[in-house]
Amino acid sequence: MKYVEGSKHVFLNTGTRFPREVIWAVGAIKYSAAKSNVELGLLDKEIGRTIQAKAKELMKGTHDGMVSVDVYQTGSGTGLNMNANEILAELASEELGKKVHPNDHVNMSQSSNDVGPTAIRVAAALAISRNLLPALEGMTKSLNALSRKTSTVYKSGRTHLRDALPVTMGQEFGAYADEFARDAKLVKQTMEYLLELPIGGTAVGTGLNADPKFGGMVAKEVAALSGLRFSSAKNKFRPTRLLTDMSSVSGTMRSVSIDMYRLCQDLRLMFSGPRTALGEIDIPTQEEVAGSSIMPGKTNPVTVESALLAAAEVVGLDGANAFAAGLGEFELTMGVPLMGYNVVLQTKLLSEALNKLSSLVIDHIVPMKKKARGYAETSPALITLVSPKIGYDKATEIGKQMAKGVSIRAALKKLGYEEKEIDAILNMKDLVQPGIPSKKL
Repeated sequence: MKYVEGSKHVFLNTGTRFPREVIWAVGAIKYSAAKSNVELGLLDKEIGRTIQAKAKELMKGTHDGMVSVDVYQTGSGTGLNMNANEILAELASEELGKKVHPNDHVNMSQSSNDVGPTAIRVAAALAISRNLLPALEGMTKSLNALSRKTSTVYKSGRTHLRDALPVTMGQEFGAYADEFARDAKLVKQTMEYLLELPIGGTAVGTGLNADPKFGGMVAKEVAALSGLRFSSAKNKFRPTRLLTDMSSVSGTMRSVSIDMYRLCQDLRLMFSGPRTALGEIDIPTQEEVAGSSIMPGKTNPVTVESALLAAAEVVGLDGANAFAAGLGEFELTMGVPLMGYNVVLQTKLLSEALNKLSSLVIDHIVPMKKKARGYAETSPALITLVSPKIGYDKATEIGKQMAKGVSIRAALKKLGYEEKEIDAILNMKDLVQPGIPSKKL
């Protein structure tokens, strides 16, 4: 493989290799291209069918070790395309006992400038549909179940990390369930933009040296192989020179990461303790590994913190993708290999983190009901209940007393309220839904 050997001297040699999804996508494109060229009468049937057979092997992972070019290569993805061309030409030549040319046969009707941008879109769409969307759906399902389970677990709300009005734990987890459901819709919507493929545009988008039917035929075949609704882009100049759709998908995953980050931060605070912090929940699965090398029996939120690291990485990769999307001039986008690698990596990080969070954390949370309710009933913010009757200024004074340890019951008694009236005012069920409790006074 002359091109590949030569490329090792001029590309970077970081050891960073393309993920399985990208290799599958390249194999699918080469299979589809060979089949289409045979059907169009442009490629010898025997050679074309042999290329198809070897491309299927590439898709299955049989020859992953031969895909040896570094991700940090020529920006159009020529290194990846030529690596695949030479692998398939070499394997097909051995099979047939005659020369199969990497450019004349395997690369017929194609250019690296349409193969590379096509491959990364196919790979990204596959990774999202097969991994990320199911992970988001699983997280939403787990959060909804936990929200129902904790719908009557009353606790103090907190704003600015200070005591606020009561909420239920179910309301808190329900907010995240709703957000992740929306995230799934947004990811699916942005993924739709990836389904329009530039294949058939060849070098600059004009389609020179390719049959006008070629792009549509290849897209249809890739759709059949993947189970996704890929189509040939009507304007092939756009996906050849721009990676805005890939950048948008990356940005959506950044948003998912931020939501996951927020959830994890709340979980860490709720799990903090068990004696000297909040201790509102227990997560039994976190006891499976030692939390400390020096403090026996210490339990840490290890899965939660692992997810936090993944979230940080996804956000960082999005920054790189925004930069890579701007690389290139005129008829060529120049961030193809990096963008393809990063977006697939983002889906893997998010999918793994979401799956582990839902199955090992969310599904096993045990609410500390008594402690949580105790926080709710002693929050100084409860004076808000009577402030419409006694006025904001007087309520503020009582709130200051409560902050010093005076209970809400004692404060209300000082105002002349009877025990039954106080019980009605402090009915937790009424305090976590719309209404004006002071009207009962």
